Amino acid sequence: MVDANTRPLEAGVVRDFRDELSYGGYLHLDRLLDAQHPVSRPQHHDELLFIIQHQTVELWLKLILHELRTARAHLAGDRLQPALKQLARVKHIQHTLTEQWSVLATLTPSEYVEFRGFLGRSSGFQSYQYRAVEFILGNKNADMIDVFAHDEHARDLLSELLGQPSVYDEFIRYLHRQGHEVPASVLDRDVTKPHTYDPGLVAAFRRIYESSAENWDAYEACEELVDLEENFQFWRFRHLKTVERTIGSKHGTGGSSGVSFLRAALDLTFFPELYAVRTEI
Repeated sequence: MVDANTRPLEAGVVRDFRDELSYGGYLHLDRLLDAQHPVSRPQHHDELLFIIQHQTVELWLKLILHELRTARAHLAGDRLQPALKQLARVKHIQHTLTEQWSVLATLTPSEYVEFRGFLGRSSGFQSYQYRAVEFILGNKNADMIDVFAHDEHARDLLSELLGQPSVYDEFIRYLHRQGHEVPASVLDRDVTKPHTYDPGLVAAFRRIYESSAENWDAYEACEELVDLEENFQFWRFRHLKTVERTIGSKHGTGGSSGVSFLRAALDLTFFPELYAVRTEI
């Protein structure tokens, strides 16, 4: 007699994986699930939460960087619609990352302080993938590369992205090739420097927004970029509030001022002209 609460395996379900690729083998779960190594002694229960939270963030950042690189290549090749598809995916990832802070927020100050001292100088500030995402979006800072002098892979990645156009650079170049009036100073700028506000570019965006029906593709792309930046700011804000909730005004483990340092990042912008144009319309 079969238990009514049991689902029998169907005859076609594969059971022998000695010569077949399995789910665990494809995902390398043996390595992935063995990558959590708490350092607290005695091992604190909540340190596993802390590790998995940050590891999953890094996995999502890896995918964001992958998608942004592809979007940038599509823009460089005048393939706007595929680029927007990649940006849409990034936006969904950003939503997941922002909501993920609510899990870490369950870690109370009294719980975190019991293992925080074991973390040494390790800090999320040292996330090279986060810096890579900032670089490819245009917020470049060559001084950040020095933080990764100990990590050849991270240093090489950031140096590569520092010397390449950002997603915003490629979008602006795309607009120019499509006949929009873009200042030469923006087109010819030093891409190793962070993008800075240009009133001439605001004028170009104003023409797009005020004639949106005739420039729908460019108009849509502008709004997608605004969404992306807004989501980034939501993520930064939730990060700040989670840190504030957990450690108050303590300094960060990596030596930063902590919450005040994170708050300063809220004033950074990737696409200043796309916000400024709203005042002009």
